[in-house]
Amino acid sequence: MATAAALALVGCTSSNDGIAAQYGSGSGQNYISGTGAVTEVAADERTDPIDFTAESMEGDRLSAADLRGDVVVINFWYASCPPCRAEAKHLNAVHDAFADDDHVQFIGVNVRDEAGTAKAFERKFGVDYPTVLDASNGTMQLALSGQIAPNAVPTTIVLDEKGRVAARVLGAVDGPGILKTLVSDELSGKAS
Repeated sequence: MATAAALALVGCTSSNDGIAAQYGSGSGQNYISGTGAVTEVAADERTDPIDFTAESMEGDRLSAADLRGDVVVINFWYASCPPCRAEAKHLNAVHDAFADDDHVQFIGVNVRDEAGTAKAFERKFGVDYPTVLDASNGTMQLALSGQIAPNAVPTTIVLDEKGRVAARVLGAVDGPGILKTLVSDELSGKAS
């Protein structure tokens, strides 16, 4: 019996299950992180536009319908997430690169924190784009649940000008290059 239990345990720890691997590593990181893998959706394979209406922390109404015609970058994060902290400078760099382009919009989606904690993060890391607090109702997460969902935090989703999911970075954006290219390709029509 002990041998069977030991074999079962070995089978679990040697699996490719990311959750088991993170737990087995003993890191105690207390979150499930993505790998930074990029998923692009060919333009002819994109499904229906996503739909959401939410309020930013500043009280502004954000709606998918109002953003049609723009490329939209949606970043899912929370303040105590180490990869979220690490990627903030890269997201800011891409945001700043397109600051003069009225056809590129950024939205942060805080999936865990209250307003005070989220605002402190934004001040510390210089985040200038609007953030939606999504912990209590999950509006933004649910809007993407039937699409390419944000399965880890952080995750960054790029919507095309029709409001359809064009790309996802699952895990931290580890430099401005990939995200900047994804946005530029959507603006120029070069997207796959």
